[in-house]
This record gives sequence, C-alpha cells and structure tokens, in this order.
Amino acid sequence: MNRLTFPTRDALRRLPFTSADVAIIIGALALIVVVAFVGSTALVPFQPPDVLPEPISLEIVHLPYYLARSTLRMFIALFFSLLFTFTYGYIAAHSPRAERVLIPLLDVLQSVPVLGFLSVTITFFIALFRGSLLGLEAASIFAIFTSQVWNMTFSFYHSLRTVPREQQEMARLFRLPRWQYFTKVETPNAMIGLTWNTMMSFGGGWFFVAASEAISVLNQDYRLPGIGAYVTEAIDQQNFGALIAAIVAMAVMIILVDQLVWRPIIAWAQKFRNEQSEANETPTSWVLDLWRAARLPSLIGEALRPVNEFINRALSGMLTPGAVRETKPRTPSPAWVDWAYNGSIVALVIVGAAVLIQFIVGQVGLLEVGHAFVLGLITMLRVAALTVISTLIWTPVGVAIGFNPKLARIIQPVAQFMSAFPANFLFPFVTVALITTGISLNLGSVLLMSLGAQWYVLFNIIAGAQTIPSDLREMATNMGLRGWKLWRRLIIPGIFSAWVTGGITASGGAWNASIVAEMVSWGDVTLTANGLGAYIANATEVGDWPRIALGVGMMALFVVLLNRLFWRRLYALAESKYVL
Repeated sequence: MNRLTFPTRDALRRLPFTSADVAIIIGALALIVVVAFVGSTALVPFQPPDVLPEPISLEIVHLPYYLARSTLRMFIALFFSLLFTFTYGYIAAHSPRAERVLIPLLDVLQSVPVLGFLSVTITFFIALFRGSLLGLEAASIFAIFTSQVWNMTFSFYHSLRTVPREQQEMARLFRLPRWQYFTKVETPNAMIGLTWNTMMSFGGGWFFVAASEAISVLNQDYRLPGIGAYVTEAIDQQNFGALIAAIVAMAVMIILVDQLVWRPIIAWAQKFRNEQSEANETPTSWVLDLWRAARLPSLIGEALRPVNEFINRALSGMLTPGAVRETKPRTPSPAWVDWAYNGSIVALVIVGAAVLIQFIVGQVGLLEVGHAFVLGLITMLRVAALTVISTLIWTPVGVAIGFNPKLARIIQPVAQFMSAFPANFLFPFVTVALITTGISLNLGSVLLMSLGAQWYVLFNIIAGAQTIPSDLREMATNMGLRGWKLWRRLIIPGIFSAWVTGGITASGGAWNASIVAEMVSWGDVTLTANGLGAYIANATEVGDWPRIALGVGMMALFVVLLNRLFWRRLYALAESKYVL
C-alpha cells in the first residue's frame, strides 16, 4: 500500500504560483463578477417620461448594491479623467500656440458649474442613448467627470512645465525622442503630484454623486440607483436612521478604496521622488507587498514584453531624437501671431457681447444683471475667505505630513478619509444645527463649502512637500536653517507651485459647491444665503432658463477673471522662480 506523501517546502517553492498569486486571482475574479453584475443592471430600457424601473428604497439591505453602483460610476469617470488629463495636459504644455487657447479654455471649463447645466447634459445624453437607461448613467458619469478632471489636468500640465532643468539637460544629452522623454522624464516627475491630485479628485467626485443621481428633467424627477439618491431620499423623508446607515456604508467604502487602491499607488509612487539620498521611511501597503510577492504579474509582464517593446519603438520612431526642448517661460511670439491671436479674441468678444446684450435686453434686463453681479461679489468673498483660511490651517499640517513619515502614518489616513467623504452627506446635520441655533446660512455656507474644497490645498501641499528632495532638506538642516528662514529659503519655494495648483482647484471647487451650499433643505425647511450659488439653485428649481444662463455665465466670468488676473500670474511666478 502506497503512503500519502506531501510536497516539501522546496517543492512548493518550485511551483509556478504562490499563495499571493492565489489571493490576486481570487480578488480579480471577484472584482470581475461584481463589475459585470452591477454594470448589467444599467442596461435596461428607459424612455422619459417613464418611471425608473428601480424606485429608491431606504431598506438597509439595498445599501451595498447602491454603493457599488455609485462606486462603478466614480471609477468610470476617473478613467476618462485620466485619459483627458494626459492628452490635454501634454498638448497644452508642449505647444505654445495650443497653450494660448487650451489653458484659457481650461479656465472657462473649470469655471462653468456643472450643477448649473446638468439638465442640459441630461437631455443630450438621453437623446444620445434613446430608449436606454445608459442616457441617465452617462449624464451622471459626466457630472462626476467634470468634478474630477480639472484638478488633475492643472496638476499634470504644471508638472510638465516645471521639469527640473538637470533632467531636461540629461534628456537633450542622450537625445531622447519625445515618447521616451514623456515616459522616462516627464511622467515620473508628475507622478507624485498627479497621484495625490487624482486621489483628491476622486474624493471630490463623491460630492457630486448626490446631485448627479437625483435628476430633474422634462418636469420629471429621476433617481438613479446609488448612494447619492439614497441620501437624497432619506433627506426628503427626514430619516436620520437611513442617513446614519449611508454614512457608515460610505465610510466602509472609503476605507476599502483607500486600502485597495490609493495606499498601494502612493507607496508605489515613492520611487519617483527626485532626490539623491534615500528617505529614512517610506509609505507601505500590504496590497503592494502582496503584488510584489506574487509571481503572476512578472510572468504576465515577461509575456507582454515584446508587445511593450514594439509599442515603444513604434512611438519613439515617430518623432526625431532632437525633439526635446528645454521647458522655460514662454518667449514672446512673432508679431503676426500676436495680432492674429488678439484679433480673434477681439472678434469673439464682440460677437459674445452682441449676443449677451441681446439676451440681457430681451430676457432679464440690466437691473437683473447688476443684481447677479452683486451676488457674485458676495460669493467671491466667501471663496476668498475659504482659500485664505485653508492655506493658513493646512499648509503647516501638509508640510509636516510630507516631511515626517511617522506623523504621516497617523494623520494621513484621517485626512484621506475626511477628504474622500462626501461633504454633502453631512449637510443635513449642519442644516439641522443651523436651524436649531438660528445661525444664518450666510455664515454657515462658508463652512459647508469648506467641507469639500479645503482638501485640495492640503493634498497639494503634501504632494509639494514630498517632492522636495531629502538631500536639500538635509543640507538645510546642516546649515542650521530654522523657523522662518527654513520656510523662506526651502519650504515656500519648494511647495509654492503645488500650493498654486491647490489654491486654484480649491477656489474652483468652492464656486461649484456654492450652488448646493448656499441653499440647503431638511424636509420642508429650506435655508437660503445671499449669493450667486443660491441664485442659480433657485433658477434651476423653477426652471427659469434665462436666469440659469445669466447665473452660470456670471459665475464663469468671475472664475475666469480671477484665474487670469491672479492665479495665472502665480503660475508664471512658479515657473520662472520656484523650479528645483
């Protein structure tokens, strides 16, 4: 009779797969099953004004499904945001002529509040996907996309414009083609900032989930299955139990996404730090350790290496080796280029002014325009106060987190959780507190706006502090720099460009958030603040299209002027003076 024999440890080591591979395979299969199930439920017939096939239920048993639907929308929007970021940011950074159009256009796109024209985009997508629920799904994903993409694009564009000069000289010395320069120099230089801004943008996208899943179009209210629609239904029914359940479920999802997605990416991105000495401590991730311990990823990488090499050779061969140029402040263009550019701008301004005057005279009147302008000034003061307060509070905290890995392990998870948590889920509790205490929403709206917008400043400061090379910090310590001298000589120059990115995106986020922060409800009670956001919200609620257009146009005008007259000047200063 043969005895049963068990494989030895050496025999197990020779197996093609390890326990880490088994865990990765199981996780991948589970993810595919969940995505397939949740995605298939969106492929159902729908034609307005029909009723949605799935009415929102406040039973807790439905929460995991609603949360999965919302999370899938978030990651689809993130995919398109990354695609837009790399394409748009690269073209704007490398083509002076395109930059003169694309960056002002980016200012305009960021300034237009998506919540102000959501009904228009919904009508478009319903017509595009006629007879299918995909129309509403696409409209919701588009709203989330517009909340994520601008921050990421600004970060990537500015990173490409501030590549360290020694790396540019190395690229010219080795005559790197543009593709290799992009993959070996530019993308690594942008990776840390882009990672933090992508994480911040993903968290900011949750803010728009409630608005994008509870939709009013064609005089009908539609609520897509999702955590945002669940919260909206709970607010309408004044159901505190359902709200608390949604908050707990949202907290669990944020922790899962942090552990499974963001923490591994943050730990992986540390290899792109621009320094000559190794940091004492670096972020870690059990998922990344599991991935590195597995053999399957390396086997797949080896199998795909010929394909990767072929793509690299093909893309590198499309451009000449001498294509890399030094990134420096833009030199003056030829006179005819300036004349053509300025002439086109003047022509557009004249045409736009004519259309605007016709609209004002025929629809709203000059007094209404003046009223909207005054409301815009009030909202601008709130945005300015939020930006200043966020800078004063979060700059030292962000620098401390970026410089001290031990402190980062304690504070960073809390900051990531707070930034990712959708601030408007907390609006009902703040609203109840304002109603109970009698505090005016004119003051309370600043708090509501800051719940989501302030984190752009913090996370960009963290990213900026982490990109300051350790050898420079060690040199500053050896030279005895302390206190204000250290901040003036090293920290402020090192984080300045990151702060500008955080400031401009926080400002834009605050303008967008004003639409839901200056008009809040709890059941039948509605609080309204004086401001342009409340003006747009009121006009949207009653379907007053002329005033919706006036409010959205006025907000875009304020944001564009602030970006061009203030933030762009700071960007130019960062490019010319504060480049490592």
